[in-house]
Amino acid sequence: MSPKKNILVIGASFVGTRMAAALASTSPNTHRVLLIEPHSHFFHLFTFPRIAVAGGFEHKAFIPFSGFFKAEGVSEEKGRVVRARVESVGEGRVVLDREVDVTGDGVKGKEIEYDFAVIATGTILTPPGTLKEEEKVEGIEYFKKHQQRIIESHKIVLLGGGAVGVQMATDLKELYPHKQVTLVHSREHLMSRFHPKLSDIVVKRMNELGVELVLGDRAVIPAEGFPVGEGEFDVQLQSGRRVRADFAIITIGQTPNSSLLASLSPSSILPSKFIDVKPTLQIADPKYPHIFAVGDIANTGAGKAARPAMEQVRVTAANINRLIAGEGEALETYSYGPDAIHLTLGIKKNVIFRNPSTPGGEPQIVAEKDDGVLDLGVERRWAGMGASLNDFHA
Repeated sequence: MSPKKNILVIGASFVGTRMAAALASTSPNTHRVLLIEPHSHFFHLFTFPRIAVAGGFEHKAFIPFSGFFKAEGVSEEKGRVVRARVESVGEGRVVLDREVDVTGDGVKGKEIEYDFAVIATGTILTPPGTLKEEEKVEGIEYFKKHQQRIIESHKIVLLGGGAVGVQMATDLKELYPHKQVTLVHSREHLMSRFHPKLSDIVVKRMNELGVELVLGDRAVIPAEGFPVGEGEFDVQLQSGRRVRADFAIITIGQTPNSSLLASLSPSSILPSKFIDVKPTLQIADPKYPHIFAVGDIANTGAGKAARPAMEQVRVTAANINRLIAGEGEALETYSYGPDAIHLTLGIKKNVIFRNPSTPGGEPQIVAEKDDGVLDLGVERRWAGMGASLNDFHA
């Protein structure tokens, strides 16, 4: 029997795991899927803003991969998780940062050959949006220390009015109503990618909770970072205004994780560092039709969110299977609708909002709800990954 050819999914983000599951369950038996990820566990990034503030369940944000493919009904022969970091993507092979055994025969190596590769490496946010730590134990320790800093602080300033900043500000003020919480945002509207009516909803909630807002001004971030645990200090704004703080949390900034493609196809990396893709979600460089990019790393024009990424997963899986079949069938192209978001505004309050579908149209407030729970219902994700919440150390 000929050895199976590899389809690599690089990065076990939410999008990466769904991509691996889709390919493993639909690709022919001539191929297997290797999901390559440097972290010890699935890091559930959607929970990070909450557990940076609220403690007692931080272990739930790190989910073991051990049952993932089995939960998808996929055998180990058809799908495997490989713990490593891809340092570079070459033509037909990738180079890893460590030796791994991908066949189970005891032979280790730092290179893996592939027939197809899907890059789902996402972006790196300023902590606590993402973490530098790669181990679950280290991640738990980071968040416990962050929670303790929150407890010890009295004047907390968050810099950036995107989703992370909004969620942390509302959580903070609801859980610690006597603390002074200030949110600084460089534009006049919060959640700037969305219609201003979402900002109106968020501002109303901020006012209800007593969050102080500074809009249309930007913080000057020191090269050495803000002081930690040294008492009060001033957060200098570009306008000249100063905001008093004893803890400043940066909730802006993202770095696309695209360097692994730089040596093979520098033309596919835009000045923004996102990966340029065709409508088929293949990378823009026509020399490499077997390399795709999905999720936050891909410059698709869609918002960086789970919903548009799921359609990218479907299109990419369909196109890889058509290329494997080799029957010349035209590839599918990706299209996307208006940006939408499910945004928490405190522990229980949350809103589902969708931008207008046409220029000048009205946005849709899909729902304003009060059904949130402290741990964000993370057990659903554990079950979907084939893991048991009963094992704290999993």
